[in-house]
Amino acid sequence: MTDHWAALNARYNATKTRPILSLFEAPDRAADFSAQTGDMLFDYSKTNIDTDTRDALMALVDAAGVAAKREAMFSGEAINDTEGRAVLHTALRNLDGGPVLVDGQDVMPGVHATLERMRGFADQIRSSGVTDIVNIGIGGSDLGPAMAVQALSPYHDGPRCHFVSNVDGAHIADTLRGLDAKTTLIIVASKTFTTIETMTNARTAKAWMAEHGGNPAAQFAALSTAEEKTRDFGIPADRVFGFEDWVGGRYSMWGPIGLSLMIAIGPKGFDAFLRGGQAMDRHFRAAAWSENLPVLLALVGIWHAQVCGYASRAVLPYDQRLARLPDYFQQLEMESNGKGVQMDGSDVEVSSGPIVWGAAGTNGQHAFYQLIHQGTRVVPCEFMIAAEGHEADLAHHHQLLIANCLAQSEALMRGRSPEEARAKMAATGLTGDELERQARHRVFTGNRPSVTLAYPLLDPFVLGQIVALYEHRVFVEGVILGINSYDQWGVELGKELATSLQPVIDGQAGTEGKDGSTAALVDFIHRHQA
Repeated sequence: MTDHWAALNARYNATKTRPILSLFEAPDRAADFSAQTGDMLFDYSKTNIDTDTRDALMALVDAAGVAAKREAMFSGEAINDTEGRAVLHTALRNLDGGPVLVDGQDVMPGVHATLERMRGFADQIRSSGVTDIVNIGIGGSDLGPAMAVQALSPYHDGPRCHFVSNVDGAHIADTLRGLDAKTTLIIVASKTFTTIETMTNARTAKAWMAEHGGNPAAQFAALSTAEEKTRDFGIPADRVFGFEDWVGGRYSMWGPIGLSLMIAIGPKGFDAFLRGGQAMDRHFRAAAWSENLPVLLALVGIWHAQVCGYASRAVLPYDQRLARLPDYFQQLEMESNGKGVQMDGSDVEVSSGPIVWGAAGTNGQHAFYQLIHQGTRVVPCEFMIAAEGHEADLAHHHQLLIANCLAQSEALMRGRSPEEARAKMAATGLTGDELERQARHRVFTGNRPSVTLAYPLLDPFVLGQIVALYEHRVFVEGVILGINSYDQWGVELGKELATSLQPVIDGQAGTEGKDGSTAALVDFIHRHQA
């Protein structure tokens, strides 16, 4: 792989000062540097990737063995080898794709049986008079369904959905305030039923329900594989929905973790979401690299983060209902590929995954776009836009939204030259040194890369496509980097230290053995607690 990285670094050095805009002197630039699956278009023409660079990136894909590892994942091999597990979130959306074997056993009958149980339960809840659902989880048990429920709000015809994740008591208190305990369903999402934040919130919700006239035994459900613990908590077996260890938390909303979404939009809507993911799976497995959206998105990411050295990536959906999508992708990408060790235990030879962040447009334009346009750090941007919105009577709003989205990507690429800035200031009557000073403030260097994902309308099928697209992008980048995208040992140490600190915070143990800063902070907190 070293030679391939060297070739890409040479391409970067040869092209880093070239204006992206100059590449559009080729009349077919936009067509040649975009790809489509169904009605979804991925445009990466506003990057400095040219044909030679793309060829070098494709060679990296082949050298890393992406094709073989892709098939190993889909066929149920234990590609998560630090934990000895298969990686089969794709099986959860394999509605009609045939058997999937893990250790010689077809997992699909179990997947279909669980999905059918979910459909029955969702229909029951939707017709039972339940007005509100509170999903209690954290990380992958929260971010995915919380994002998807908001994204698909035009399709809601079920109970209202609320999400609690933070162990901060304010979160559960603010969520439960105003709800009717007699018509609320609590869903506790924890595979092991031991996640401390989730179980603390679950116990608080249970006490609230009992105190306010509800019936916890009939109004709780669990998304967990820990049958004994859910039973001890008082949740009947017919309200417990489990999933296998080959489904990672941040990849899990296709199954039981998505129960709140299914209840909100109905089983048919949830099936459409699954079919969108399945369609992207099939595209990922069948399309040539040059037409393969997950591969192309991954290669743009590799080019910007590992070759160009851009430390962050902005996800910018121009859709208010996708406001939680940057948060969701932040976990998906940073928990998956935020690693410094390769599969064989050696150090990663290039920088690992970038910082992922963002917000919905146009809000971001009035917050952080200043830095993206004129700051000293280049931030590659990933725009998303639908051709139509759901509010037909507000179509003029959506036209303005589209104009803003396309204008931002054009402005990032085109910029404004010193000559253009001087002319702009001269037109106001300025001259001399003041003209020059004011003009400099209005120069945009441009040449800042972006990609755009466009689609007809944000519906359940399209959301499924988008989520699966980014899941597979993470997979491809992880394979190229030589890392395991499916473990998350980096979250363990903080958990262990928090457990050891709990008795110290409670005053049941001293601060012996703690560093001076931690001990001083504990002392400050103790002195200011009532």
